[in-house]
Amino acid sequence: MEIKKNYRKDNNLRKSFNNLTKKTFGFDFEDWYKNGFWNDNYIPYSIIENDKVIANVSVNLIDIIDFGQVKHYIQLGTVMTDEKYRNKGLIRILMNEIDKDFSEISDGMFLFANDSVVNLYPKFGFSVAEEYRYSKSVAINSEASVVSVPMDDKSNWQKVINTFENNIFHGNFDMFNNVDLVMFYLTSFMKDSVYYERKSGAYVIADVDGDNLFLHSVLSSSPVTIDEIVKAFGKNIKKVTLGFTPSEFNNWTIEELKEDDTTLFVRNFTLEDKKVMFPTLSHA
Repeated sequence: MEIKKNYRKDNNLRKSFNNLTKKTFGFDFEDWYKNGFWNDNYIPYSIIENDKVIANVSVNLIDIIDFGQVKHYIQLGTVMTDEKYRNKGLIRILMNEIDKDFSEISDGMFLFANDSVVNLYPKFGFSVAEEYRYSKSVAINSEASVVSVPMDDKSNWQKVINTFENNIFHGNFDMFNNVDLVMFYLTSFMKDSVYYERKSGAYVIADVDGDNLFLHSVLSSSPVTIDEIVKAFGKNIKKVTLGFTPSEFNNWTIEELKEDDTTLFVRNFTLEDKKVMFPTLSHA
């Protein structure tokens, strides 16, 4: 057995990594790689035996604007072990290796764990943290003015990327330097969740469910408010929920976020008293 890191350009190891990811989580990263968005911000740490990935913990470099300060966080994800090799301490070996590489050069680590492993991460110094979600009821009198943007068109990819790179719309706890991760979502699970707001030139990543609007992110190179974006979705919308922390807390209902089978763990930093949430598009 040996540890290998950041091997995305090794076709054989990447295939093995994707196979284990597919088997464990039901998806893989191959399209993300082929589309050119898998870069050095996403680093698999894998244990290899006979040229096969048998265990993995991936490092995600996440930059967050934390109430005006830039923080360099490490998110751990894609934690998995082949069934034949479980309960042998392989994840501990990988966590120790990641600690050696990153504990002194990051502002903290975090991860989202499912219920089956919530007892694992306190052993590595992680503690449970609370997140808060913002929502409010709205009354809109105008018709919708946003247009859907098909994300199977590479020219539209570039327009979104350009806007992200010049984005001035930020919340109080917002990801700002990870277009690669945003494009993972927009080219796969959220191909139908991108809209264009003509007046501001903003790209809006959102889901509409009946009269409920869930805003994942707003990308704009010119000033625009959340209320202006919500209004652009038209009079059928009665409630808006945010997938990020707004810059202004007034007029929002703030509730502790409780999600099934998901627990946030943090280490070497705290979210206490901030009432924030990691942006939904930052989850890896």
